[in-house]
Amino acid sequence: MSIAFIGLGQMGLPMATHLLRAHPGLRVSSASGRAYPQLERLGACPTDDRRVLAACDTVFLCLPDEQTVEELLFSEQGLAQWMRPGSTVVDTSTIGYTQAVEAGRRLAALGLRFMDAPVSGMPQRAADATLTAMCGGEPEVFARMLPYLQTMASTILHMGPVGNGQLAKLINQLLYNINTAALAEIMPMACKLGLDAQQITQVVNSGTGRSHASEYFLPQILANNFSSGYALQSAYKDMRHGAQISAEMGLPLPVLGAATTTYQTALLRGHGSEDKGAMIKVFEALLDVQFRHAPATTDLLTFTQRL
Repeated sequence: MSIAFIGLGQMGLPMATHLLRAHPGLRVSSASGRAYPQLERLGACPTDDRRVLAACDTVFLCLPDEQTVEELLFSEQGLAQWMRPGSTVVDTSTIGYTQAVEAGRRLAALGLRFMDAPVSGMPQRAADATLTAMCGGEPEVFARMLPYLQTMASTILHMGPVGNGQLAKLINQLLYNINTAALAEIMPMACKLGLDAQQITQVVNSGTGRSHASEYFLPQILANNFSSGYALQSAYKDMRHGAQISAEMGLPLPVLGAATTTYQTALLRGHGSEDKGAMIKVFEALLDVQFRHAPATTDLLTFTQRL
């Protein structure tokens, strides 16, 4: 079976590398081509020829957004028109739930199989092949694609029909994003009221307030590091997808709406290229504090007197 992997960014490159080791001769493609020499040395066949990619029995995608997926598959030079009936597209990108359902419908009309299989995990987990993959598609398609996914991920779940993989990832991401926005709002308040940033981080991360977001972001914020995670402007797409579902299906999501406002404010303040921890800068600026290793200088009594 011939296989192609398109998209060789932070996540795609290690995923393609693992797949390549199990399947020599993998055809690979990316917009920049920067990874071509590295993968070619491992036995890959780099190409920018879309007809060559479309000739493969299975095409994996790992692309940045739904616009890129749409263009690659359905534009005037899109792959779908050239793929043979019975071929399979596996999209590991993170796109909207409704977009995934529509992509599956359009591909099925051409006699093509589709599975959305977004992955969860930082680039380190991609490098370790320990990602979580959430898959939406027909059971037989999932069964056929499982051996390939097992080269990249350690937890692989079939969530139901097309679109359910994206929906499952969105649920996880929205909870994570809301938690990060809450940290950005509450932790500067702790500093403003005189608590030491390092000590309150210890309290949170050893107490009931801890979460993956607090364990990951609070130490990075204390160290003034805002470049170790996914860029805020890219992470914002999850908030848009959540809002889209809320609007289209009439589902009230008030906490998500409040967190989305924090994301939007941080983007308007110019923090889009930084990671999600940079949302804390919005509230630091409002309260005139910094949540860093240096102890806070404003005690509760002084703050109360100012009120």
